[in-house]
Amino acid sequence: MRPARSPTWVTSPAPPARYRATWRGALIAASDRVQLVDGYTYFPAEAIVPGRLVPVARTSACAWKGTASYFDVVVDAAVNAGAAWTYATPRPAAAHLAGWIGFWRGVEVEA
Repeated sequence: MRPARSPTWVTSPAPPARYRATWRGALIAASDRVQLVDGYTYFPAEAIVPGRLVPVARTSACAWKGTASYFDVVVDAAVNAGAAWTYATPRPAAAHLAGWIGFWRGVEVEA
């Protein structure tokens, strides 16, 4: 478990470029609005391509963001387990992330 630390993040509410999240060459999310936090790019929920995320029972806790809920990323028959997450009800310091979705585990984000 990482020690608690002061929250630091960079928020980019309206970047000039269109951001895209892809996995196995398939589009997962696209938006002009993203948030960059702790090295991860978060997309608004409405940016997600329908059918690409399947909720799973996994959760984890972050000292300053709160409890994350995970999704599998699905492309055709391929599943990337737990490769996306959200903070549905984040702690106050991370309230700006409520409902936004981050990616890891091979999901590529580019501008």
